[in-house]
Amino acid sequence: MEKGVEQAVHLNSIDFAGDDHVVPFTIESLDVRGRAVQLGSALDTIISRHDYPEPVARLLGEVIVLTVLLGTSLKFDGQLILQTQSDGPVSLLVVDYRTPNAVRAYARYDSNALALAEERQETNPEELLGKGILALTIDQGAHTKRYQGMVALEGASLEEVAHSYFLQSEQIPTRVRLSVAEAYCSTDGITAGTRWRAGGLLMQFLPESEERIKQRDLPGGDGDAGDDLDIKEDCAWEEAQTLFSTIRDDEVTDPMIPCEKLLFRLFHEQGLRLFPAQKILDRCSCSSEKIWSVLKNMPENDLGELAEDDKISIKCEFCCEDYSLSLNELKS
Repeated sequence: MEKGVEQAVHLNSIDFAGDDHVVPFTIESLDVRGRAVQLGSALDTIISRHDYPEPVARLLGEVIVLTVLLGTSLKFDGQLILQTQSDGPVSLLVVDYRTPNAVRAYARYDSNALALAEERQETNPEELLGKGILALTIDQGAHTKRYQGMVALEGASLEEVAHSYFLQSEQIPTRVRLSVAEAYCSTDGITAGTRWRAGGLLMQFLPESEERIKQRDLPGGDGDAGDDLDIKEDCAWEEAQTLFSTIRDDEVTDPMIPCEKLLFRLFHEQGLRLFPAQKILDRCSCSSEKIWSVLKNMPENDLGELAEDDKISIKCEFCCEDYSLSLNELKS
């Protein structure tokens, strides 16, 4: 298949991209565009590297999937950061996506508070995160202004929070499906352990024709007809949402149901078109050169406070890489 050309959507002719690939798609008759992904080894490496408890791993996995779905839509070289800050047992989730395909992530949590939440069986996202915000930052480089959108962490799931974000910040009709699973792996029929998997779909209503672009008037505007005004959504978007709502958690993460197959099941009768998949890599952007540059610009007194036995040791929170530099090296 020639790069940049969409696939003809016949099930027996699809080249399945497999894990750690994002599959863009459009549904022509419904004016819908979106992306789907299944994460395997990339996700498992990120989570296993930190040895996160199961509830934290699931939360971080969902945020990673959401960030990858959003990050792969960027049409420029840049960075997308999605993070939650809250007062619950899991106080911070950070995912950093850098074009064209690099993702890294980490979480902070209170072990004691998490243990108490598990004992009380209070482990849904709303309970683990508590009150706080979800923020999305897009950075196009040194010569441009950063964009940041923010929404309160209100909702029983991260899917609901994402829907609120798109409604408030982007004003684009959007639906998100996220799922994380711990799958058993075996070699020669012998169980070898578990690995983390995750998947997700993002679908947006982006009509091009004027007659299908509908703007809801603000209360009190020229088009306001009173509180009893009956505003109906476009029937195409309603149909897309109805089909989207049939997706099960196990379908999203099952390696035997790759993204392309799931999309075919859902939308092949509505004019589904698939585009070349994009590879996703677990890759951190830290380096000894970057650490050196930051430390070299710090006041000498601050460096002395950081030092122990005339050495400064720094650990990257994303990839857990350790960096160690002596004060003499920094002064030279």
